[in-house]
Amino acid sequence: MIKEYILNNKDRFLSELFEWLRIPSISADKKYKNDVRKAAEFLADKLKTAGADKVEICETAGNPIVYGEKIIDASFPTVLVYGHYDVQPADPLELWTSPPFEPVIKDEKIYARGSCDDKGQAYMHVKAFEAMTKLNLLTCNIKFMIEGEEEVGSDNLGIFVTNNKQKLRADVILISDTAMISLENPSITTGLRGLSYVEVEVKGPNRDLHSGVYGGAVANPINVLCSMIASLHDKDGRVTIPGFYDKVAELNVSERTAINKAPFDLTAYKEELGIKDIKGEKNYSTLERTGIRPTLDANGIWGGYIGEGAKTVLPSKASAKISMRLVPNQVSSEITELFTKHFASIAPDYVTVKVSPLHGGEPAVTPTDSSSYKAASKAFEEVFGKTPIPMRDGGSIPIVALFKKELNLDTVLMGFGFDTDAIHSPNEHFGVKNFTLGIETIICFYKHFGKK
Repeated sequence: MIKEYILNNKDRFLSELFEWLRIPSISADKKYKNDVRKAAEFLADKLKTAGADKVEICETAGNPIVYGEKIIDASFPTVLVYGHYDVQPADPLELWTSPPFEPVIKDEKIYARGSCDDKGQAYMHVKAFEAMTKLNLLTCNIKFMIEGEEEVGSDNLGIFVTNNKQKLRADVILISDTAMISLENPSITTGLRGLSYVEVEVKGPNRDLHSGVYGGAVANPINVLCSMIASLHDKDGRVTIPGFYDKVAELNVSERTAINKAPFDLTAYKEELGIKDIKGEKNYSTLERTGIRPTLDANGIWGGYIGEGAKTVLPSKASAKISMRLVPNQVSSEITELFTKHFASIAPDYVTVKVSPLHGGEPAVTPTDSSSYKAASKAFEEVFGKTPIPMRDGGSIPIVALFKKELNLDTVLMGFGFDTDAIHSPNEHFGVKNFTLGIETIICFYKHFGKK
């Protein structure tokens, strides 16, 4: 019955998703503010159509939060579904093989910005809810909280959660904003890294200078900035900021062994990325480096002349954006402070530096012995025919830690994307089969969790 409903409505589901994907709901750029709201209104309308008894567009100091609910029996367990409708900027546009906001299907994959992160995955929950409502299969109460600022730090969602604890009362949080290993080897994410994100500026002379007249006599802020960034790692790939590792939760041998039992083909990994070799912290595997170890990376760097042709300028300043992924026991505010002090301390006297914190979030580990996790595992077993592998994810969903702190709720991270889906990159995509199997698995989760 479930499979038949999904199959019979597949084209409509995809058509609706495509309509949503065409809305450029980029939260990082204020010029798209109207589009962000349009995306929220689209979602609210689809939740009503799917069967929600109550739908609200909740205003915040930033972008609105879409809230919906269907309470069928107060004695039944309640699931709070979280997702986000905002997306990353599409730059660089010239690297897309098709326009980022004109979704197309190629090789059974949906190509569009937001197709996987997170509109495509969030919409699976809307369609699973619709199917359960139409087929009279609901065994849980369902609440939806879909925000429009996840890609810029979720600052206003935190305020909303704190001020609406009664409205958000539930038994578990359900999120699809992560990846799984493959369709042949399904997995459930059990840990997420936190985040500290800053912007740095290195300033030298009071104006741009002629590189012939002043070069060699005055410090070049671009050169200085590059040298400072390079010094943030040692030869073994460890971050050199004093105190950076002080609170890192170290896993024991058995825990590390379990992580490395997950299917992973290093040769295929390098081939898919077009690299000759990997690089990272010494004495850790690739799966450990991306799942259980903290990192520091420059995400963007600029300064001086970058236009066409040549301009012999010695720039007045140079800037970079730097992110640090954090692991359990590290605190984003503490790491930001450590970075700020260290970056200032390594600046030579011939420049001044400025560090501006942008946003952060805390790491999280979810339990694997809860009734909700067991329900998710059974759902994967039923749909995919295999027990899912518990995996640590290298990404960040800061709200997971907040849910635990403010609502005292654990989260189940049922992601259906792949690491190769190019989220945050040109040519982001999401498998059509992942989309339909995701809907089916979500429905099965409710079936098993509703028996609690």
